[in-house]
Amino acid sequence: MKILYVITGLGVGGAEKVVSDLADQMSTLGHQVKIAYLTGEILVRPKNINIDLISLDLNNLYGLYSASKKYKKLIQDFQPDVVHAHMVHANIFARISRIRCTVPKLICTAHNSNEGGKLRMMAYRLTNFLSDFNSNVSQEATESLISKGAFNKNNLTTVYNGIDLSKFKSFKTAKKIDEIMVLSVGRFNEQKDYPNLFKAIKILKDNSLIEKVKFYIAGDGELRSYLEKTIEDYGIKNNVVLLGKRSDIPELLNQADYFVLSSRHEGLPTVVIEAMACEKFVVATDCGGSAEILGETGILVPIEDSEALAKGLEQAISLTGDQIRNNGKLARERVEKLFSLEASVNKWLALYEAE
Repeated sequence: MKILYVITGLGVGGAEKVVSDLADQMSTLGHQVKIAYLTGEILVRPKNINIDLISLDLNNLYGLYSASKKYKKLIQDFQPDVVHAHMVHANIFARISRIRCTVPKLICTAHNSNEGGKLRMMAYRLTNFLSDFNSNVSQEATESLISKGAFNKNNLTTVYNGIDLSKFKSFKTAKKIDEIMVLSVGRFNEQKDYPNLFKAIKILKDNSLIEKVKFYIAGDGELRSYLEKTIEDYGIKNNVVLLGKRSDIPELLNQADYFVLSSRHEGLPTVVIEAMACEKFVVATDCGGSAEILGETGILVPIEDSEALAKGLEQAISLTGDQIRNNGKLARERVEKLFSLEASVNKWLALYEAE
């Protein structure tokens, strides 16, 4: 089978990692795979160097015609059996492009509970007829897009992402003995709501509850200077370390004692699955998909509520070693059951091959 993945970009993010892992697995199973991306530089890529990565150079509206032309040639040359688009811009692009170039099957996957404002929701609604199957990555995210009128219950289905469990697992690694390490991973943008976390850290510091606790954040983005100023203003410079972009997330997760997610909205936050696969205790906001991932493990708190986040972190740090270990084992078992890459690949293969 020939499979073409189309994605908005290949920057650092959960959707990008999901597509790269899917491409690797499908190639390993003997399928011919290519990835087309609309814009940006390549920061995440498949392990298999034989998987072509094709830039469509859609950097602005003026580049739409040339990008469409390049995409049409790719379709004609590769002749894919399935085109599987990911993220809102790629989904709309692949749908509209289908008017001018025929593909046997088009699948569109959203990766968030918040895919944008009314115009994007209208674009989804008006182009739904152009795709054969639509999915989102969590039930909460699916219900959110249906409630916004972008889809209806008959044309949007939940399909969970999966992670490579051989890459994310618990292992011993060196760490500072006299320090409790709390890790966050994600882009420095409004969605991740790091000011919410920083305010929670300030609350804990004012209450003298984090003498040995240090918060490490792996990521970068357009809000870096603003976040640096917020850290300074809150007086928590000695409590927070900005690590920048990192490619060693499994190692960082295994160094950490806890993982925290402070986001406003998500689809299915892959990094929470990764943390649980490494048997970490997770404190996460109820931002879309988090509750479905955590189940009975970790601690879930409301979004944009720094007091609740501080309380959740305090509660987590107060747990005994046995409680942390037992939670970690349950978390790993839950991920193996629901969010393995193998389960995800099998589900997608069935959808690709369905008549």
